[in-house]
Amino acid sequence: MFYQYSEGGLYSNLHSVPLKGRRWMELSMEEQRAYVMRLLDALEVTDRDKRLKVARAILYLAQGVFDECDTETDVLYWSRHNVFLLYDMGIFTALLELLSMEIDNNQACSSAVRKPAISLADSTELRVLLSIMYLMVETIRVEMEGDSPERKAAREAFKTELGSPLYNGEPFALLLFTMVTKFCSMNAPHFPMKKVLLLLWKTILLFQTSMNFFLLLNAKEDILKNVGNQTPLVKQDSLDTYNERDPFKNDDARDEEDDPEDVDSGIEGEVDPLDRDVIIQPPPPPPPLRPPTERVSFPKGLPWAPKVREKDIEHFLETSRNKFIGFTLGNDIDTLVGLPRPIHESVKTLKQHKYVSIAEVQIKREEELQQCPMTMGEEEVEETPAEILYLGMLPSLSQYVIALLKLLLAAAPTSKAKTDSINILADVLPEEMPITVLQSMKLGIDVNRHKEIIVKAISALLLLLLKHFKLNHIYQFEYVAQHLVFANCIPLILKFFNQNIMSYISAKNSICALDYPHCVVHEMPELTAESLEAGDSNQFCWRNLFSCINLLRILNKITKWKHSRTMMLVVFKSAPILKRALKVKQAMMQLYVLKLLKIQTKYLGRQWRKSNMKTMSAIYQKVRHRLNDDWAYGNDIDARPWDFQAEECALRECIEKFNTRRYDKNQNTEFTPVDNCLQSVLGQRVDLPEDFHYSYEMWLEREVFSQPIQWEGLLQAQ
Repeated sequence: MFYQYSEGGLYSNLHSVPLKGRRWMELSMEEQRAYVMRLLDALEVTDRDKRLKVARAILYLAQGVFDECDTETDVLYWSRHNVFLLYDMGIFTALLELLSMEIDNNQACSSAVRKPAISLADSTELRVLLSIMYLMVETIRVEMEGDSPERKAAREAFKTELGSPLYNGEPFALLLFTMVTKFCSMNAPHFPMKKVLLLLWKTILLFQTSMNFFLLLNAKEDILKNVGNQTPLVKQDSLDTYNERDPFKNDDARDEEDDPEDVDSGIEGEVDPLDRDVIIQPPPPPPPLRPPTERVSFPKGLPWAPKVREKDIEHFLETSRNKFIGFTLGNDIDTLVGLPRPIHESVKTLKQHKYVSIAEVQIKREEELQQCPMTMGEEEVEETPAEILYLGMLPSLSQYVIALLKLLLAAAPTSKAKTDSINILADVLPEEMPITVLQSMKLGIDVNRHKEIIVKAISALLLLLLKHFKLNHIYQFEYVAQHLVFANCIPLILKFFNQNIMSYISAKNSICALDYPHCVVHEMPELTAESLEAGDSNQFCWRNLFSCINLLRILNKITKWKHSRTMMLVVFKSAPILKRALKVKQAMMQLYVLKLLKIQTKYLGRQWRKSNMKTMSAIYQKVRHRLNDDWAYGNDIDARPWDFQAEECALRECIEKFNTRRYDKNQNTEFTPVDNCLQSVLGQRVDLPEDFHYSYEMWLEREVFSQPIQWEGLLQAQ
């Protein structure tokens, strides 16, 4: 659970704390609190160098006073102990004030803008502050079995603190979003974006752990259970249950023959040694904390229970009524008079699998509030962390989305360097460039790892925002999703996957000897060019696999039930790109790839379906279906020509109505009460300009006496 520390680059900026010859571990709790209090006071000094030295001392405490530890377990124990102590003493609030000062430091920003090349030295103070805050957020966020009631209470207080508008009237996450937009607008090119994005991701992950989040966890467990039922996660054997080892290989060969223009020769032409039906296996699980229970056996058949929307039942009944009795009854799904018995049985089966989502309930509620504002009254909006965050992000939401996608594009392995692109390497490049082969290799690994972490943080952050806003209100989700679509998120993700995805999944851009806390406990081995080239012993990079799954889930969320966006997948020729991603033998990743292929099969034509029958079979076996879904044949009514622009415009109109009704408190609508009492209106005080009394008589002459009043016209108008 502490592996993220190494991704934050926390093995740098280490500083030991002098305690007058005494070890930190030997101090009593009172002495430790007194020492932290002295550090807290010292943070307020005006001397920048002294303040940085104190911040490094706090970072050393948060990292677990490793100089006094003999094992990695000891480091992690003391890190957790010290983090809760630091939070209890108010260190986080003090760090937040220092972070705000650094953000508003115009001198540092203007100096960085003028510099031709920015390096690690330009963001030393920011990186130390962000490292401490990241350690505190991540450590407090993770709940452990032996936590005392005091620690549990501190965790809940910290969640409330981060999710509330306590920092200048806005949540802490909004301050970090401001750093992102400031960096992407080139106003603060020295900001360490990797650390900012990691802290932003973990912050939202912490304060969004509410009752709604448990719904997400239950849904995730359901997915894992079903995916595990298809292909046990202990041995990821892809999503195949056929006689052939890889059912997609023959389809790939046909794809290359049928669509040569869709395939990048640089991708399929390379022979990857990992593309030999190697199965991705997860890392070994930790020892069980409780006796293992008996394995649950699931019945054979489709892994998911089929769902039916009320709209699907209505459409089925409309078609049946037109066919058998010649007229329709609108939205009536109960009247079955005149229909034959098989239709009765079909409707009964459909109703047994009827599923009403939270989104449908929220949309119906919003329609009622829009149609009957006086009857329904004012809506009571619960001040959840997601609601507070959305309200804060609303004025600049498009800027936040565009900034995140800019960073994702800059960090993508398929992106080419451009002179006008943003520099995301400011917090990884040293002041002096390497002069030896070993230094160059190490820097190359650091740069690639740096980009991978940025992709991981952004993909996880966007997915979290979409999930939590969808639970809070569907139109909040739709607003973020539409901004993602308008900012070209769909082609960006497809461009990300248009690479040798097996090489990306198996990349070894890490140096195990430098991972924290290993690097501070064990003796540092000699790094050679051969050891760096060999990499670690892991066959696959779980960081990159995590990013790929997140991006696929984002693509699924913004295209689901949206015909115009599904057509974008078709127009951008996503089918061959997604099929190449099926080569990664990991069940969850393949599941989301198959979902994306399923929603566009009706648009790909009969020849494509005929040439990819094993892919079609995999979709049928592994993806949830609607009982009357004609996805495999293309004769569904939704496959007919569609006014895609009108669909997006109608959705945008609904979103704007929602935002105006709920958040625009100064709206002047036709339902605003009107004062009809003459005496009350004449008795109201009207603020006039100071010089109005000088020209009052002229105004009367011009506006009243010289203007003839057409009394007959007024009477007729009445």
